[in-house]
This record gives sequence, structure tokens and C-alpha cells, in this order.
Amino acid sequence: MSLTKRLAAEFLGTLWLVFGGCGSAVLAANFGGPGNPLGIGFVGVSLAFGLTVLTGAYAFGHVSGGHFNPAVSVGLWVGGRFPARDLLPYIVAQLAGAILAGFLLLQIAQGGGGFAIDPSAPGAFASNGYGALSPGGYTLASAFLAETLLTAIFLLVIMGATHGRAPAGFAPIAIGLALALIHLISIPVTNTSVNPARSTGVAVFAGSGAMAQLWLFWLAPLLGGAIGGLVYAWLRPAQD
Repeated sequence: MSLTKRLAAEFLGTLWLVFGGCGSAVLAANFGGPGNPLGIGFVGVSLAFGLTVLTGAYAFGHVSGGHFNPAVSVGLWVGGRFPARDLLPYIVAQLAGAILAGFLLLQIAQGGGGFAIDPSAPGAFASNGYGALSPGGYTLASAFLAETLLTAIFLLVIMGATHGRAPAGFAPIAIGLALALIHLISIPVTNTSVNPARSTGVAVFAGSGAMAQLWLFWLAPLLGGAIGGLVYAWLRPAQD
């Protein structure tokens, strides 16, 4: 498959992940206000992120590998499953897809009555944060540990589910469920990133608060992805 087609698949898959996951948070999580049974809440947002990865992987995984996340690309590279020459182009494509998704989501959200972004509010426009911008008021240290650990585990699931000895055809289901579980754990801590492109795609529209804290949501997931890749490379049977 040509690099151009693979980058297009990464662009579209990341756009779908950010638009679907963050869109559920912005448009549907609190629909109608507190106590409204139509709002999907934390559980609904968690499932939305998992479903975007699951459906995106089935749609585009056979073209590009279905990374949709710079931390996944880095982890697969560290784990010996992705060539270094494609790393930067993949990350650029993922960022472009994420930012376009954030822009499209903003255009839709602005068409609703009373929509406004408060840059000082936790989770503004589905952004990630720590301290005053954490949904649960969690510290920088807690946020860093959660993002690093959960991204590392995510890479272990991805590399294990896509291994040649794993049941064929089921990898997107395992990966999607893993991402949903990660969100169920960590939305209160950081609003859940584990994906620098996802964080960047909404932070550029969420204001100065999200942008000032964006560094953590690059550093921790990339570190976690690298750790996960290294651990899986060590766990992998020697003959593989």
C-alpha cells in the first residue's frame, strides 16, 4: 500500500476518533442538563471513544494499520512493529485529522443554543487537563502517572491483539473495549487523553488553559507508548 493512501487512512481514522469521541462529550454527555435521561454521561463518552476506534480499525486498519494516535505509532516503532521512516508522516497525518475534527465539531456546536467555551473550566470543549482543569481536581503527578500507565497498557493490548498468534479478526474489538475501559477509569482524572492528537485537536479551540497544559498530554502518552512497546517486545516469544 502506498504511503499516500496509508496517510489518508490515518487522517480519516483520527478525524473519526476525535470527532466521534469528543463530539459525544461536547454534544451528548450533558444534553438537557443534569439529571436528563437523554444525556449519555461518562459511560456513554467512554463507549463512544471505544466505538470510534473499533469501527475505524475495521474501516482503515487494513490500509494503514489503524494507529490514529502518535503514541501508538511510537509504541509500535519502539516494539519493532513499525518503520522509523514512516513515524513523522503518520504523526503529521494524525494531527491534521484531529485538528480538522475539532474544527468541524466546533462549527456544529456553535449552532446550538447557549454554546460557549470557558477556557478556565475543566474539560472545556472536551479538552484534557490537570489541577484546576482536571474534572476531579487531580494533581499534575496523578495525571502524568495515569496517562503514562494507561497508554502503556493500551499498547500492550494493541500489540497482543494484533499478534500473529492472536485470534484473527478480533483485534479491533479488543482494542476498542480497552480504550472504553481506559476512559471509564480516567475521565475524572484528566478527561482521558492517551492520544496526543486527540488532545491537540480540541485544545487549539479550547483556549489558553488547555494549550498551556498540552505538553503533558504529549509527554505522558508518548512515554507510555514507548514503555508498552518495550515491554511487549520483551514478552514476545523469542521465535516470533
